Amino acid sequence: MQPTQKINPCLWFDDQAEEAAEFYTAIFKNSRIVRISRYGEAGREIHGKPPGSVMAVAFELDGQAFSALNGGPLFTFNEAVSLQINCATQDEVDYYWEKLSAGGDENAQQCGWLKDKYGVSWQVVPNVLLEMLSDADSARSQRAMNAMLKMKKLDIGKLQQAYAG
Repeated sequence: MQPTQKINPCLWFDDQAEEAAEFYTAIFKNSRIVRISRYGEAGREIHGKPPGSVMAVAFELDGQAFSALNGGPLFTFNEAVSLQINCATQDEVDYYWEKLSAGGDENAQQCGWLKDKYGVSWQVVPNVLLEMLSDADSARSQRAMNAMLKMKKLDIGKLQQAYAG
């Protein structure tokens, strides 16, 4: 099967690629695991993984292609890269926040950002916030920004109140 997406994010895990892909595909609608590749004997002196263990998982989240690689403990996730979820409603914000933050680092929660239980950083962002922050009326956009900076999970109602003044 030929990839249809030119750019495909690849997430590096120690050995949780399949577990993480199953976790993510259970959260997002229209998602699925596409294929699982396994390590063989070739390169074992380099990768050190037992033959038959999961090497990579191709999966889709709401139609967006991703790869997950069991590459070992050499590299870990950090906040320099995050996955942003654009949400139309507070119900969406609440849903994704609850599902993705479960078991994650509560100290990493700020301004709509969270880390899931695998250390992947996510931004759960209401669409209306992006509109507020780009408003030409600086006073309104700054009020929304100040309100956002005090939140962990973003609250659309409180952001709208601050924005309105």
